[in-house]
Amino acid sequence: MQENINEKRDMVLDYKSNKEVATSGLLGFFIGIAVIVPGISGATIAILLKLYDKLLFAIGNILGKFKKCIVFLLPIAIGIAVGFSLGFLTIQQLLDFLPFTVTAGFAGLMIGAFPAVGGEIKSEKFTPARIALFAVGFIFPVAIVLLSNFLTEGTRSLENLTLFNYITFVLIGAVVALTQIVPGLSATAMLMAFGYFRPIVESVKPDYWKSNPEVFIVYACLGVGFIVGIVAFSKFLSALLAKARKTTFFPIVGMSLGSIVTMFFNSDILATYKSWASGAGNPALDLTLGIVLFAAGAVLSYLFVRFERKRG
Repeated sequence: MQENINEKRDMVLDYKSNKEVATSGLLGFFIGIAVIVPGISGATIAILLKLYDKLLFAIGNILGKFKKCIVFLLPIAIGIAVGFSLGFLTIQQLLDFLPFTVTAGFAGLMIGAFPAVGGEIKSEKFTPARIALFAVGFIFPVAIVLLSNFLTEGTRSLENLTLFNYITFVLIGAVVALTQIVPGLSATAMLMAFGYFRPIVESVKPDYWKSNPEVFIVYACLGVGFIVGIVAFSKFLSALLAKARKTTFFPIVGMSLGSIVTMFFNSDILATYKSWASGAGNPALDLTLGIVLFAAGAVLSYLFVRFERKRG
């Protein structure tokens, strides 16, 4: 099937109701949560909520159409702040107490929502090239997490850094930006792969800031890389989707599926399995609740996908 090339046009970003504003806020909330929970992809939620193309357009054109784009992005930004704060203060604590339960619950939500992403290639012709793109997409997040599993916990530090380290943080910020707009990529998994997830999370404490104020330079470098990366990648991906949407979605669907798989063998959850084997924790409760929440999350998100499809 020959792909249609969409005409480049100005996308409508105006909110027509409070419900649409709330939907954007919900998207931002899940994007904020995605920074904390390995495997969660905010871009996948954007597809589910039918905001993906608008999100890419608004970010990619924020400099040229600042007022229009910032009005659209504001509810998302507020949702991100709420989601990240809740994730950091609550979900991160639950991950320490019942890690498998929390992970399984979010994995259920992601697997139930997968048809929203997979639907983009439904009924499309599976050529050898497209199958290869799907396979590459699936392998990519898996490879990233496998890499993170070989990194020794605590070998990375945010102290006594060199100029090269700061440049590296700018690049890491850009990579994290990419995870926010490509469905299936996880910011947490990427930070784990670089060995900086735990150091960065554990640095967000007043006591740490007092003893190591240079960490704010790290935050600034990550922020610069993130801002530049998300604008550049959004423009590029928008153009790619406009020219070859269906083919582009083959690796994206692969990454979405691969990311769900990685939720159960990233370095943090592997540590949980090891603690169970050593007799620590509460494996019976964690496993039982995890299975229940996985099933509930899958059913609820799938029903939501069907509801959104019927609503049209």
